[in-house]
Amino acid sequence: MTYLVTLLTTDSFAKEVKLFGLGDYFIRRYQLIAHVFYGSQQRQVVARYLTGFGLGNLSTIATSITYLFVALQAVAGRLTLGDLTLYTTAAQSVQNSIQGILGGFTGMFEHNLYLNNLYELMEKRSAIPMPAQPVPVPQPLRGEIRFEDVSFTYPGASASALSELSFTATPGETLAIVGRNGAGKTTLFKLICRLYDPTEGRILIDGVDIRDYDPAELRAQIGGMFQDYVTYQATAAENIGLGSLQAITDRKAIVNAGRRAGADELISTLPDGYDTALGKWFDAGVNLSGGEWQKVALARAFMRDARILLLDEPTSALDAQAEYDLFERLKSLTRGRTAVYISHRFSTVRRADRILFLEHGRLVEQGTHQQLMRLDGRYARLFRLQAAAYTGEEVVPEEVIDLDASTA
Repeated sequence: MTYLVTLLTTDSFAKEVKLFGLGDYFIRRYQLIAHVFYGSQQRQVVARYLTGFGLGNLSTIATSITYLFVALQAVAGRLTLGDLTLYTTAAQSVQNSIQGILGGFTGMFEHNLYLNNLYELMEKRSAIPMPAQPVPVPQPLRGEIRFEDVSFTYPGASASALSELSFTATPGETLAIVGRNGAGKTTLFKLICRLYDPTEGRILIDGVDIRDYDPAELRAQIGGMFQDYVTYQATAAENIGLGSLQAITDRKAIVNAGRRAGADELISTLPDGYDTALGKWFDAGVNLSGGEWQKVALARAFMRDARILLLDEPTSALDAQAEYDLFERLKSLTRGRTAVYISHRFSTVRRADRILFLEHGRLVEQGTHQQLMRLDGRYARLFRLQAAAYTGEEVVPEEVIDLDASTA
């Protein structure tokens, strides 16, 4: 029910909800779920209060009988006034005790429902185990990344996302990862960040298996932006500063990161500059376009003085000029850093020092742009297909090359 309310009241979903006329449909779904939910709640509440009413009546009846017995004894002269007061007070005490016991049982039952969830959570094993004796992350990190026969399958999935993947990114190298949708490109980033551990093989950074590092220390040395980056409903400065919590109040560092990502010019046009609230969830918030949000997310990635920079589709929402400007700066921005980025735009991919082409989780081609074009394989085929959209040249479809015949 809360999710449906979010769909109907949040600006991020408003365009599609209005375009497809989903408002009434979601409202009906809300009403259906609410009817079932409140019906269940009503039955539980009625049962609870009927039980409480019955037990309360038993307590009241028992107390009334006690009072009546004491009163009759007093009238018959068997009890003095002091005895009457004593027994009456004792009866009240017993009644309060019984009510307290019943209330305690009710509270124990309710709390036990929450504790069951807590115990289930605590019994779950972490997908990322901590090493018994973590190896200190080198300071400074050189940034060499090496995959050795890495395979990975998501929990519950039948097909592998990556299969026997091996490559090395040398310190300071700019590496582009390309391939069709579902080739395993984003999964590769998740493994480098150690959000998951490989099913087989190992990943080494500066010659050490990343499973031997403390995950938090390792991630502190990685700057990145995922394709589904977060649009925080906070000020522009906070949106960027969240990339490095230690420097979240360092306005100079935030402005520098914004300038490097090309967001500084945009933010300077906002009503309060870096102090402008972004998003429309709160009062006086300013909404940004997709490309503008992407610049802010890029600035967040540049907040860290990280030796490894991971960028997943960093220009997908940028216009042609902004994309060109970013990649013109990328060489200087990543100098001394190992940069790995994913992109479907071959005009930017060709600028990388080396290109890896993934297909069905396997590395099938790698090399520079010129080398891959001479190879005339998958990369060259997709490059010509994309170029034809601009030049108008007709490209005759070809059959997909069998993976076993790969020239990786």
